[in-house]
Amino acid sequence: MKEDLDTKFMMKMKITFPKTQLGKWSVGLTMFFLLLITAFFTFMLLGLVTFDEGHWWDLTVGIAVPLIISAFITGIIAVRKNKDRSVLVYLSIFIGSCVILFLLLHSLFIND
Repeated sequence: MKEDLDTKFMMKMKITFPKTQLGKWSVGLTMFFLLLITAFFTFMLLGLVTFDEGHWWDLTVGIAVPLIISAFITGIIAVRKNKDRSVLVYLSIFIGSCVILFLLLHSLFIND
């Protein structure tokens, strides 16, 4: 019986785009966050920017963190209030929660 429920749930969970405006914003902000972080590390691999010279990392984090926190909040609202059941919205919430947990816990392991 439980296997039937799990199978039905997985059949419903197709990769679909969000139906609500908040869900679309959540997915869009998450995509922009991932693009921004990927671009920074690509530029770093090419030798165009470093952590030590200039303030590029500070600028990147200053833009990226509010983006992903906004994506997390709008995703939660889209699921709770508007009943958006898109996998991409759930993925946005998952990525946002991972980043928030990283921000809260990373200072526990710094040995400076």
